[in-house]
Amino acid sequence: MAQQSTPSERTTDSGIEIKPVYGPADLAGWDPDERLGEPGSYPYTRGIRRDMYRGRLWTMRQYAGFGTAEATNERFKFLLQAGQTGLSCAFDLPTQMGYDSDHPRAEGEVGKVGVAIDSLADMRLLLGDLPLDKVTTSMTINATAAILLLLYSLVAEEHGVDGRQLGGTIQNDILKEYVARGTYIYPPRPSMRLITDTFAYCAEHMPNWNTISISGYHIREAGSTAVQEIAFTIADGIAYVEAARQAGLRVDDFAPRLSFFWNAHNNLFEEVAKYRAARRIWAKVMTERFGATEERSKLLRFHTQTGGSTLTAQQPEVNIVRVTIQALAAVLGGTQSLHTNGFDEALGLPTAKAAKIALRTQQVVGYESGVVDTVDPLAGSYFVESLTDQVEKGVWQYLERIDAMGGAVAAIEQGFLQDEIEGAAYAYAKTIDDGEKVVVGVNRFVDEVAEPAEVFPIDPALQQAQVERTRRVRAARDQAAVEAALADVAAAARGTQNLLVPMRAALKAMATLGEVSDVLRDAFGVYHPGR
Repeated sequence: MAQQSTPSERTTDSGIEIKPVYGPADLAGWDPDERLGEPGSYPYTRGIRRDMYRGRLWTMRQYAGFGTAEATNERFKFLLQAGQTGLSCAFDLPTQMGYDSDHPRAEGEVGKVGVAIDSLADMRLLLGDLPLDKVTTSMTINATAAILLLLYSLVAEEHGVDGRQLGGTIQNDILKEYVARGTYIYPPRPSMRLITDTFAYCAEHMPNWNTISISGYHIREAGSTAVQEIAFTIADGIAYVEAARQAGLRVDDFAPRLSFFWNAHNNLFEEVAKYRAARRIWAKVMTERFGATEERSKLLRFHTQTGGSTLTAQQPEVNIVRVTIQALAAVLGGTQSLHTNGFDEALGLPTAKAAKIALRTQQVVGYESGVVDTVDPLAGSYFVESLTDQVEKGVWQYLERIDAMGGAVAAIEQGFLQDEIEGAAYAYAKTIDDGEKVVVGVNRFVDEVAEPAEVFPIDPALQQAQVERTRRVRAARDQAAVEAALADVAAAARGTQNLLVPMRAALKAMATLGEVSDVLRDAFGVYHPGR
């Protein structure tokens, strides 16, 4: 938990004390070969590639997804035309929770926080006229990740693009859902089976796809400190690697496709130190704990998104400055791809104007700031290297405690991670309420009269149109073929067959996302925390 500081003290958001000045004494006995290495070499503190951004900039992957598949497809094309270099898709809550748009629980939520995808028909519209053999796509989806991945690959196949040509990422990180976000369906252990089945399926059929994006982003959004974000996320990563090995997979067969997803907050130097420490820790874990021998298995590749929870509804244009600082931290920390938030996201979905400014923010950092001209420009800074060591020390302390509990799954079942995040969130909120931490426009420099802001409009007719399309899909399909395919999914869930094989057949026969999810609900049960 972050500690409060007295007025004469300065600390990072994780409670690490910041001294007035740093010098050689702070790195006394510090071995640069052991702690730093060279860029692209173990322990990868300085980055996973020798030339980093001198060779190629990070992927500029702006998050989009709202309303209908057609509307999101248009936003994708708008962003690609504006210079975006990768796609990133958000899905609505019913899709995330395994409900079709005409399910009673979907009422009022269809298309609200992402795009509604009920069937192969929707995915065809979402991906229409997009260069799937050239662009990589990230899909922020967890409990139903395997379903969305299979739908994506089916559409690509219809476009003449083989699964081996596809590049992209599914988030597929269910453990952080139990900790921080809540869009889980099944209990943790059968959910882990779905994930390891996805690892195995992609190793054979989609070898260039990142099968999981182990996410600290939502842990941080829930109120964790930077140290907790890294510690709890790496603990989840360890659990996924252990589960895959227990399922019979060789570590070097799946580990190269693991990726991570970090948050970027306003404390620039702690954020940079966080990314550097995370790379070093993961390389050590994969080498010493899991015996990985391939270099690619040791690389912590990550996407970054600027901090949604740091944005304010008050004076929303000021968020452009916050997002710029956060983007700079991610780039100085060596991210592989980046999403910058729209300045209006504390009010609603980003408008086209806000989305373009967010993309332009990345482009200014990449093409005008000069920070990409040399690899790891902050390396050797007394402050940054000392802070990186302090962050790393705090992470290892957490990892030891989690290991003592039996690992991340057991720690989640005991509520440890949740309690730690809740405590950190409370402490952070209290510093704002008490005025110890300044938030411009909220507790200092407040405008008495707020200017009206443009808010993204939601069409109230959207849900009914989506419901009608889904019902037309059901009416036009071969119902007997769908029922037989869903029976195969049920049999696989009760047995040991890789679930994605019969799931793909069912989705190709036009079974809906909700129907496949219901079969798995029947087989695995539904998770209720505390029961």
